[in-house]
Amino acid sequence: MDSKPIVLIGPMGVGKSTIGKKLAKRLELPFLDTDLVIVKEHGPIPQIFEIEGESVFRGYEESALASALETHQVIATGGGAVLSGKNQRAIESAIVIYLSTNGLHMKSRLSNGNRPLLKNGITDWKRIYDERKPLYERLCDFEIDCSAASLSKTITEICTKLEEL
Repeated sequence: MDSKPIVLIGPMGVGKSTIGKKLAKRLELPFLDTDLVIVKEHGPIPQIFEIEGESVFRGYEESALASALETHQVIATGGGAVLSGKNQRAIESAIVIYLSTNGLHMKSRLSNGNRPLLKNGITDWKRIYDERKPLYERLCDFEIDCSAASLSKTITEICTKLEEL
């Protein structure tokens, strides 16, 4: 495996942060969650959406990702990071892993979250995932289905694929 940053993309709630932390530990790399960077620098994401709007949030996201890509590390992105052309171009220099799902476990994962784009819960999640899925598929170096596998199996599968690159 080379020294490119590793970027995790995929829908809200799929486990990018959880998988990213474990993957970084296994690979002995730093881990960065772009959403946490935004919260630290600008405040809670729901508040940003409500007060400043989604376009301002997307700008913060572009800045956080650009900065994160300067370091060889594992990066968890927000589900909508792929919407930005700037982000799409930026991650071309990284190893991009698409964490996909069949969606069956998503309702329980999203039930206690405060996600500004999910006013109608799982219905909104499905619509947004369907809209973004072609982008995730086009931008990734490889896809890992997180629908049924255990966390440790998912991490092992990612490491195996990384070795093949």
